[in-house]
Amino acid sequence: MMENLIRGRNPPQYQRSPCKEVRAALRKRPEEELQCLEMTTKRKIIGRLVPCRCFRGEEEIISVLDYSHCSLQQVPKEVFNFERTLEELYLDANQIEELPKQLFNCQALRKLSIPDNDLSNLPTTIASLVNLKELDISKNGVQEFPENIKCCKCLTIIEASVNPISKLPDGFTQLLNLTQLYLNDAFLEFLPANFGRLVKLRILELRENHLKTLPNGRPEEIMERRKCLHIWTPYF
Repeated sequence: MMENLIRGRNPPQYQRSPCKEVRAALRKRPEEELQCLEMTTKRKIIGRLVPCRCFRGEEEIISVLDYSHCSLQQVPKEVFNFERTLEELYLDANQIEELPKQLFNCQALRKLSIPDNDLSNLPTTIASLVNLKELDISKNGVQEFPENIKCCKCLTIIEASVNPISKLPDGFTQLLNLTQLYLNDAFLEFLPANFGRLVKLRILELRENHLKTLPNGRPEEIMERRKCLHIWTPYF
């Protein structure tokens, strides 16, 4: 149905769904004339398209999708139709238990927001998201980051508070572009020895953890030498 609507010049009219609208940020490039589309969502029945205004001689490329608060138990398959162009994906406050492998084919993805779900792990395939800048997995059941999180070198913001994370992998210290890290209310017992390598870090939140020692005073060095704006832990 989606394909027919995209190719057709005069798609049928649909009523808007009363549910939360899926935001579709559109990039345009000149090609054949296509009908501009706006996506709506209702629980698992996602992908209904309603027509909006038309741009002649331009193609619309969906780069932002928002499926927040839709009672979803899995990532909608419709997401994968835009794996070449999708840059931001919001799946906040659903009941998603795992992230499918196909999601990590969305290599243009810059922001992945999936807080307040039922995730128990972060798959190693996240290493494929080489352009990812912001990751929010807060309020899940994630126990650890995979070692190859280090491949996501563009990451600048990680929000992982309220997860039973007991340690960070050594590869985490290779995220040299990281500027904000939120790990409140986790089970952290220690930080990696090379944590001080994160010299761009400006906000570090580590409240409500089980930290007993800090590696070689490195967080203090970050605060003093790099003039961090905010560091929240019980130890400073």
